[in-house]
Amino acid sequence: MRNVFVVLGFIASILAVILAVTPLFKIAYIPSIAALVFGLIAFYFAKQKQLPRKSIQLIFLLTIIALSLSTYKSVFTIAEVGNTEELIQKENESELDALEELEDIEIDQ
Repeated sequence: MRNVFVVLGFIASILAVILAVTPLFKIAYIPSIAALVFGLIAFYFAKQKQLPRKSIQLIFLLTIIALSLSTYKSVFTIAEVGNTEELIQKENESELDALEELEDIEIDQ
């Protein structure tokens, strides 16, 4: 039973680290919490049967790394909105250019 939770903990913690370094870092909290839960359950079984806990410590380490990266990116990432005045001006210019081109076209019937 312990091995199942260790494997699930590893999968969740590795997924959390991968998501934490990508632009999808806000989703990394979900597998991080799952990895913590699986790690705690595996730790309980290991403590009960006096089994080694190194793999469980690695799960916790990977989860802490993922949580810290996600939190860092959440705090220090600034969403910048571009200058919309330039976009509106370019749109108006392209509209005027299109109208001029349409006026220059002669249609023979």
